Amino acid sequence: MTTRTATSIGFTAILLWSLLALLTAATGRIPPFQLAAMTFLVGGFVGVASWIRRPQGLKALHQKPVVWALGLGGLFGYHALYFAALRLAPPAESGLINYLWPLLIVLFSAFLPGEHLRRAHVAGALLGFAGVIVLIAGRGALDAKTEYLPGYLCAFIAAFIWAGYSVLSRRFGEVPTDAVAGFCLVTSGLSLVCHWLFETTVWPESTQQWLALLGLGLGPVGLAFYVWDIGMKRGDIRLLGVASYATPVLSTLLLVVAGYAEPSITLALSCGLIVLGALVATLIPRLRRA
Repeated sequence: MTTRTATSIGFTAILLWSLLALLTAATGRIPPFQLAAMTFLVGGFVGVASWIRRPQGLKALHQKPVVWALGLGGLFGYHALYFAALRLAPPAESGLINYLWPLLIVLFSAFLPGEHLRRAHVAGALLGFAGVIVLIAGRGALDAKTEYLPGYLCAFIAAFIWAGYSVLSRRFGEVPTDAVAGFCLVTSGLSLVCHWLFETTVWPESTQQWLALLGLGLGPVGLAFYVWDIGMKRGDIRLLGVASYATPVLSTLLLVVAGYAEPSITLALSCGLIVLGALVATLIPRLRRA
């Protein structure tokens, strides 16, 4: 598989994650850990289903403890901290802090063997982050208060965990993507335990909500993790990091189309900054090589 092909596959994860907010809104009032337990279960079976034709995929579950620690830390650890951030602080600020992870991926990639961090990549990532700031600030006044510090800290640590999981996946490139199915299934079990401890069960109330839940498990909380794994291990990590800033913008555009949000000037400005960041990160290095 070429780097370009793997990068294109990785882009699929960004498109799938843009559906996350829309499908989550369509699931109703299901508590976060319950939703994670149900959707990660579906996401795990996305990988398991492929083993029917490829029984050798089951062997991918036999990994070293450090691989399981990385996988569960990335999937369960990230989501647990992000859910905690949403409980302890306003979602706008939590989301803004959490979206440091694409920039961190670009920066962390410099520590990988054979990778070289260029100023164009950093500039592109910063422009993308500026686009996210504009987008979130446009939804309402940001409310930074000291009582929200625990939530901000959870979002900050979550950003480092997801960036670390993504970049370190490259160091374990020999681990087959089939292992992600195991990570999803165990994450589902851990989320279920957290649900029993901290939440009250709320079941979907309509066929639409059940279909939205199934869609989450098949796409943003399922297939997305498999294709992201391929992109991180074999694709252009820095380009995927910069392109990840398109996720909140595409997500907001879908919410507008579906009637959950209103179009705005800040949305257009945010789109422009993120597109500009992607162009800076991709075109400038190519022009220099040319």
